Amino acid sequence: MNIDHLKLFVRLASTQNISQAGQELGLSPAVASSYISKLEDGLGVRLVHRTTRKVSLTEEGVAFLPHAEEVLASIEAARASVGAGEASPQGTLRVTAPASFGRMHLMPAMTEFMTRFPELHVDLRLTDAVVDLVEGGFDVAIRNGTLKDSTLIARKLATDRRILCASPRYIEAHGEPRTPQELKDHQCVHLAGLENWTFDTPDGPVSIKPGGRFRTDNGDALREACVDGLGIAISATWSAYRHLQEGTLVEVMKETPLATDAALWAVYPSSRLVAPKVKAFIDYFVALFGSPPYWDRELG
Repeated sequence: MNIDHLKLFVRLASTQNISQAGQELGLSPAVASSYISKLEDGLGVRLVHRTTRKVSLTEEGVAFLPHAEEVLASIEAARASVGAGEASPQGTLRVTAPASFGRMHLMPAMTEFMTRFPELHVDLRLTDAVVDLVEGGFDVAIRNGTLKDSTLIARKLATDRRILCASPRYIEAHGEPRTPQELKDHQCVHLAGLENWTFDTPDGPVSIKPGGRFRTDNGDALREACVDGLGIAISATWSAYRHLQEGTLVEVMKETPLATDAALWAVYPSSRLVAPKVKAFIDYFVALFGSPPYWDRELG
């Protein structure tokens, strides 16, 4: 069984595109297609369904995939044991991340990351939509909040502390609330899908649904509305820390924290084989962000 054929098949299972999978391994579409055909001929089964737009695994292909991954992982482990493994991650790393977080905390570090790994190409897609990693052909995704997809492997990148904040102008005009109940008398800026706010109090969790005239599905818009005095908002410190440092936002209700265990996660498809490029990406940003993350350290 040809190892290059297995490598292509495993990559094809992720990208669902023969041309893309072949390109990442330095193969032309024709050669990539022939590799898959030879692998199928050798096994005597059909591994993929092919259409003009994409490919998908057959039932036999799904069953064969973990075994192919295990073979490749074993070979890489054997090579590494005698110092023959790849010295540096190679190929194309496809990453998806929330737009605001990617712009603020991935992009400023990308030059150093790619300098450190000169044989690695990065395809970064910034979107607030939760994309399907397998369907989209992504190697890794950055997600925040609470994870729901149990088919993915997750590694924590950093804590995701949430606070209430407002502009000094709003506090001066309307006063500062001291309790969750007092928020009902204030204008609150809402992020779509987060209408109920829950707080840790001495009497246990308290959940309220504060009023407000502005609602958005974008974290940057939420923060800027808050800066402009539209009301009080829940914001992640990674998003608001610069404005908090500058004084254009202030934290409110410090003594009554939000009840949340949100974190920033790197997730990737379940597999026995973790690609060196994925490990390199995650290790780099775990070290960069730190614990606590640098944005919280800068706030003191």
